[in-house]
Amino acid sequence: MKRYLLAVSLIFLIIIAVIGCSFVDRTEAVDNPRIFGATYMTRNNPFFDVLNDAIAQVVEGNGDILISRDPCQDQEKQNGQILEMIDEGIEVLFLNPVDWEQVRPALIACKEAGVVVINIDTVVKDREYVTSIIETDNYQAGVLCAQDMMEQVDEAEIVVIDWPWQASISSRIQGFLDTIDGDDNYRIVYTGTGYGELEVSAMVMQKVLSEGVSFNVVLGGNDPSALGALATLQQYRREDGVLIYGIDGSPDFKAMLKLGYVTGTSAQSPETIGRVAAETAYKYLGGEKVPEYLSIEPYMITGENLDQYEVKGWQ
Repeated sequence: MKRYLLAVSLIFLIIIAVIGCSFVDRTEAVDNPRIFGATYMTRNNPFFDVLNDAIAQVVEGNGDILISRDPCQDQEKQNGQILEMIDEGIEVLFLNPVDWEQVRPALIACKEAGVVVINIDTVVKDREYVTSIIETDNYQAGVLCAQDMMEQVDEAEIVVIDWPWQASISSRIQGFLDTIDGDDNYRIVYTGTGYGELEVSAMVMQKVLSEGVSFNVVLGGNDPSALGALATLQQYRREDGVLIYGIDGSPDFKAMLKLGYVTGTSAQSPETIGRVAAETAYKYLGGEKVPEYLSIEPYMITGENLDQYEVKGWQ
């Protein structure tokens, strides 16, 4: 009987010790949360709100803190905000640069401070300063738009609304251009810079119309660019017979797609990008080896397959 009671007592003490160790670890995590930073080229695009929310869900779910900044498409401002976050004690920076090249000073500062950089959605030029890149295959996104267009029409005069120094949009446009290269039935007749924003892209399309450019296809470097073009075309009642392509798969674009006002969008998933980026950061902090580059495949959403996707939400 004494031996039985002794055995039970030992088991009880072991259980208490295990629980106690676990309790200490959790308390330490709560008392000393890690600080993560995030900065996106702009928050004037719902895509980045969804991306930030996905990162925050993982970070805050681990009892840690996420600081987010909006540089409003100003690279100098973004560099300054990154320096401020370094001073606030961030261990990891989720970076979506305004300018893939001019962000270099901030990357150097992160390296000197020992801050891990996870590059998301838009690659930086100086990749040696980042631990991991997570993005949609932007080149393929452009390819998909071109392929769908070539299935729809045998010839096209195309207006492109781009953003030359924004790496993700440039890559999308290049994928489109390479796909139609060598086929004289498909010609670029006008290229304008929309900065990835609806309002600016609407003004680009106003200029296209004012100059009397003949066209039957519009390619926006992202969904807001395409929707800006649509807004102007509808204002002047010039949308009939024009194919309009965007890239993102946003709820706003899908709503217009459901109404038949636009043609298709090469969709990406900000929720997936954000979640994978945050999970990658934690793996790295935990001592695991993480891939230097992760590419997430896009897919085409058109009127023919729209019913397979949720119109009101992101993928």
